[in-house]
Amino acid sequence: MSEQVTSGTSRSHLRRGPDAVRGPLLRYRVMAIVTGVMLLLLCLEILLKYLVVKPDGGWAGDVVAIVHGWIYVVYLVTVLNLWSALRWRLGRLLALVLAGVVPGLSFVVERRVVREVTEALATGHDPSGDTPAVPR
Repeated sequence: MSEQVTSGTSRSHLRRGPDAVRGPLLRYRVMAIVTGVMLLLLCLEILLKYLVVKPDGGWAGDVVAIVHGWIYVVYLVTVLNLWSALRWRLGRLLALVLAGVVPGLSFVVERRVVREVTEALATGHDPSGDTPAVPR
């Protein structure tokens, strides 16, 4: 007994309700911010290492790089979770993945994604942007 949207396709995440989207959205939001901060720290460390300090700058830079790498892996998991919960197209997944690689872009994309999904849920539309969530 799955809920049908106006296009006639079944959307199991809509049947579970908006709460099924809020968890992945919150996890994505937290990890996008943490990933962005760590990427900026890594860029700062690289600038300091090569412009101020000699290239054999020590172990602190290695720690920042390793921590950033693992945080990015967790970010990728949260992106995949959000992407699959919302059933977005592949292009959206690629955009979210790349947002975690370009310094500062994760903050911009995070704000946009949260705004779009929150507005879609508030108006009763499918957050994927394809069809209304409530049959009429």
